[in-house]
Amino acid sequence: MAESKKYISQEDLSKHNKPGDLWISIQGKIYNVSDWANYHPGGELPLFNLAGQDVTDAFVAYHPGSAWQHLDQFFTGSYLEGYSVSEVSKDYRKLVNEFTKMGLFENKGLGVHFSLFLVAMLFSLSVYGVLYSDSTWVHLGSGGLMGFLWIQSGWHGHDSGHYQIISSKRLNRFAQILTGNCLAGISIAWWKRNHNAHHIACNSLEFDPDLQHMPFFAVSSKLFNSLTSYFYDRKMNFDAFTRTLVSYQHWTFYPVMCLARLNLFAQSFLLLSSKRLRVNNRVQEILGLLVFWIWYPLLVSCLPNWGERVMFVVTSFSVTGIQHVQFCLNHFSSSVYVGTPIGNDWCENQTNGSLDIVCPSWMDWFHGGLQFQIEHHLFPRLPRGNLRKVAPLVKELCKKHKLPYKSVSFLKANELTIGTLRTAALQARDLASPVPKNLVWEAVHTYG
Repeated sequence: MAESKKYISQEDLSKHNKPGDLWISIQGKIYNVSDWANYHPGGELPLFNLAGQDVTDAFVAYHPGSAWQHLDQFFTGSYLEGYSVSEVSKDYRKLVNEFTKMGLFENKGLGVHFSLFLVAMLFSLSVYGVLYSDSTWVHLGSGGLMGFLWIQSGWHGHDSGHYQIISSKRLNRFAQILTGNCLAGISIAWWKRNHNAHHIACNSLEFDPDLQHMPFFAVSSKLFNSLTSYFYDRKMNFDAFTRTLVSYQHWTFYPVMCLARLNLFAQSFLLLSSKRLRVNNRVQEILGLLVFWIWYPLLVSCLPNWGERVMFVVTSFSVTGIQHVQFCLNHFSSSVYVGTPIGNDWCENQTNGSLDIVCPSWMDWFHGGLQFQIEHHLFPRLPRGNLRKVAPLVKELCKKHKLPYKSVSFLKANELTIGTLRTAALQARDLASPVPKNLVWEAVHTYG
C-alpha cells in the first residue's frame, strides 16, 4: 500500500523563516535549506528573504535545469497543502522552457568578446595618453576614457554575476576579478551580494539595497518613517540632517552620481574587511583590489601637476557617473512597497518595480542590456545579447495578464526619476516646517 503524503500548511511553512531554520517550497515540495545558506552560490540573503514561502518562480528564474537534481538532498518529505500555480506563473514557466529549448540561456553571442576587446582598448588608450602626451586636453580625454572603461567593466561584472560570460568557470572567474576588482576597484563579491538581494526584493524599501541611499536620496515618503534596512542590518534614520539633504535631492542627484563610485569603493572594503559576513575567495578579492589601488594612483601620479591629477580623477569619476544614473533610472520612478518580498508573485513584483528604456539596437552597448530591465529581471540568466529577441514575447506575457510594461525614452526616464525625487523632496520640506515648542507658543501663534 502506497504511503500517504504528509502535508503542511502555508501558515506552518511561514514559521520557518529565521537563520538556522529556513524552509522553502518548490513546486509544492518542502525543502529545508537551513544548512545550505552558508554554501549557496547566490549568497544567504535570497534564502533569508524568501524563507517560509513558495519560491518556485524565483528558483526557475535563477537556476539552470541542472540545479534541480540537487534538491532531493534537502527534501523534508512534506508537501505544501493547497499548492496551486497561477496562470501567469504557468505562462512564465512555459517561456523559460521555450528559451531553454532555443538555447538562449547558453548562447552568449559575440558581444562578450567584443566588449572585452573594447575594455582592453580603452585601458591602453587611457594609459598611453597619460604617459606619452604632454597635452592637457589629451590628459582630460584620457580621464574620460578611463570612465568609459569602468562603465564597460561594470557591464561585465553585472553579467558575470548572473551567468557565465565565458564557457570555462576558471576563465569566467578570472574575467570577473580582472574587470571588476583589478580594473575598476569594485569587489565582485560585494556586487553579487548586493545585486542578488536587489533582484529578489526588487523595490522593497526595507530589503532592496538599491533603494537605500539615505541620507542622500529617498524615493518615497515611506522612508521618512525611519524604516529598517534588512540588507545593511540597521535603521535608516530620517533625522534633521537627512531631511535637509533629501529636500534638495532633485538638484543634487546628478552631482552625487558623479561621485557615487566612492560609495562602491567603500562598500567593497567594508564587505571584505567584515568578520561577520561570509565572503568566498576573500583573499583573491582583496588581492584584486590591491592591484587597482596600486596601478590607478600610480597612473595618476604620472601626470605633471596636481591640477591635472585632480582633473583626471574628477573626469573619470564623472563619466562613469553615467552608469550610476542608468542604475537608478530603471527603478527609482517605479512602484515601491514596504515589507518582505513575496516569492510566488515573481512576475508581478519584477514588472511593477522595473522600467524599460527605448533605444535603437546600435545603442545597446551604451546601456549594457539594462534598457531591457523588465526582461532582465524576469529572466536574469539570459545573456544581454538575447534580451532584445525576447522583448516581444515578454510584452505579450504582460499584456495577457495585465502586468505593467513601462517603456520610455532615455530622456523621459531621466524626467520621471527627477520627478520622483522632486515629489519626495517637497514632502520632506513639509515635514521640515517648524513644530510648536510648547502650549504657550502654540496659543500665541494660533489664528482663527
